[in-house]
Amino acid sequence: MNPPLRIVFMGTPEFAVPSLQILVQNQYPVVAVVTAPDKPAGRGLQASTSAVKGFALAHGIPVLQPDRLKAPEFLDRLRSCQADLQVVVAFRMLPEAVWAMPPLGTFNLHASRLPQYRGAAPINWVLINGESETGVTTFFLQHEIDTGNIIFQEKEPIYEGDDAGSLYERLRHKGASLVLKTVQAIEHRTYPQVPQRAESNIRLAPKIFKEDCQIHWNQPVRAVQNFVRGLSPYPTAWTLVNGKVCKIYRTRIVVDTAVDDLPAGQFVTDNKTFLHFKAESGRLAVEELQMEGRKRLGIEAFLRGNVLIP
Repeated sequence: MNPPLRIVFMGTPEFAVPSLQILVQNQYPVVAVVTAPDKPAGRGLQASTSAVKGFALAHGIPVLQPDRLKAPEFLDRLRSCQADLQVVVAFRMLPEAVWAMPPLGTFNLHASRLPQYRGAAPINWVLINGESETGVTTFFLQHEIDTGNIIFQEKEPIYEGDDAGSLYERLRHKGASLVLKTVQAIEHRTYPQVPQRAESNIRLAPKIFKEDCQIHWNQPVRAVQNFVRGLSPYPTAWTLVNGKVCKIYRTRIVVDTAVDDLPAGQFVTDNKTFLHFKAESGRLAVEELQMEGRKRLGIEAFLRGNVLIP
């Protein structure tokens, strides 16, 4: 019987914590965690640690926080861990000197069913594009990002009421189970390696920046709604209202057969109960928003303290 695998875990945000936790709970020796360096945050610019670092410290796991992944001192420290396997969940791109180091390789958990939605923001983009299904994939790293041989995949339905936050929660736990299944298969040398198929209609999931989040109201109303839910709660879709940035978190399509000659982007409100924006083929009711300099509120609570001028 082979001894338990020595594992180095690499990850940073909350998404990665369940995967690390499930390995610890199943008594796999995680000999080190590699995570992002601490960053100043908040008004006092106090050093903020990653969610993965917090979990690792609470469980006595050594933490490495390199600024440069190719730095000789980091590579020496990583080599000294003598890991059999490296597990990557929501971390940055690795150089070959890192991912090729352990004898059993390095695998990554990706929040889509590869080869679809390769990139940094798969959860956001499946919603923006109106998909009805997504999933999680484990695959071995190689030179091109998100292109390595697939080990396992699981499907996950996307529900009408989902936004990026709710889908994120389900996928991080489904992903953790898949990470455990993958480690167990590698431990027993019974894992598949399936090359990613070449597809002509592959959709990508590039990183999303604030300037990408502005709502374009000249699109169909369903596309605008998908855009909002795909960016909620972060990085958040926004539009300008009375000259101020207004973040929009939750909407619903207004069912109304009346002729509507409002121009796209125009809004109407009774300043009591509703705020409707006109899109190309209908109206979208804003149900939750955050005006620049104000708190995030439901629409009625917001309108009780604010007057909007169409």
